Amino acid sequence: MFLTVTLNPALDVTYRVPRLRAHASHRVTDVTERPGGKGLNVARVLAALGHPVTVTGLAGGPTGAHVRALLAAESGGVTDALVPVAGNTRRTVAVVDGSTGDTTQLNEAGPEITADEWAAFLDAYAALLKDSGTSTGTSTGSGTGQSAAPVRAVALCGSLPPGVPVDAYAELVRAAHAAGVPVLLDTSGEPLRHGVAAGPDLVKPNADELAQLTGDTEPLRAADDARRRGARAVVASLGADGLLAVTADGTWRAAPPRHVPGNPTGAGDSAVAGLLSGLAEGLDWPARLARAVALSAATVAAPVAGEFDTAVYAETLPRTEITSGRGAARDGA
Repeated sequence: MFLTVTLNPALDVTYRVPRLRAHASHRVTDVTERPGGKGLNVARVLAALGHPVTVTGLAGGPTGAHVRALLAAESGGVTDALVPVAGNTRRTVAVVDGSTGDTTQLNEAGPEITADEWAAFLDAYAALLKDSGTSTGTSTGSGTGQSAAPVRAVALCGSLPPGVPVDAYAELVRAAHAAGVPVLLDTSGEPLRHGVAAGPDLVKPNADELAQLTGDTEPLRAADDARRRGARAVVASLGADGLLAVTADGTWRAAPPRHVPGNPTGAGDSAVAGLLSGLAEGLDWPARLARAVALSAATVAAPVAGEFDTAVYAETLPRTEITSGRGAARDGA
């Protein structure tokens, strides 16, 4: 199974309005509520691809209880192993402008996490890595929750809530490696800087996050720098231009065949799911990147994060353009 870690999950609330205007009242035409946070989005896509996955992180208060109830109501092979905390889980609000398709996002910071709560999470995380043959949570699908395969990979995703140490992801990377489990890291800022130094097997920043980490705005040079800082492989999101991968096995760029209009929220999370599922299935890097790009494009076409349009995915996957070599990657970056 896969394990995704979302230390700062959220209740994702999406409002749709005919036209978004500043300083005006709006009539909302549609509202959706979903369990949110990058790792939860990754988990739902992995489950849709047929892979069992457990989600862990920190959740608390009435909003946290609502997130867990929504997660339990979803079908599919996602197991809830979120660790309870006293503070109230954050909300994120997305407002979609129906006239343009553009999205305005409002993100709360998250609850204050105490030292005791962080220590309890570390214990739970270690147990998931050590005893992955036995389910530790409640299955959200039709499964019995009796047993699961060993953890094949861990995805560490998203921001840190207040109170969690800035080097939290570095500690989680080291714990996973001590258990013999490969790690993908998808975060930003100081948590990314500390996490990269711990040697994750793969980091997946976007171009801005990669530039902030390295101080270099040219993606290929920045990816090389990130590898020198400790990352074993780097897959950088380049927005509508696709992905750049710099690994010990080679350098590739993967680009979608066309621009897909829609809501980009969660597209990067779907790319993470594509990379992880490709790892589990033994796909080579070009095939993993093609899947990641196709899932990302298909998520832009879907109404909410954590879902993907199967028709767009089927159309995009065989047409995704893969170029190899450092010159090709630089030209496309």
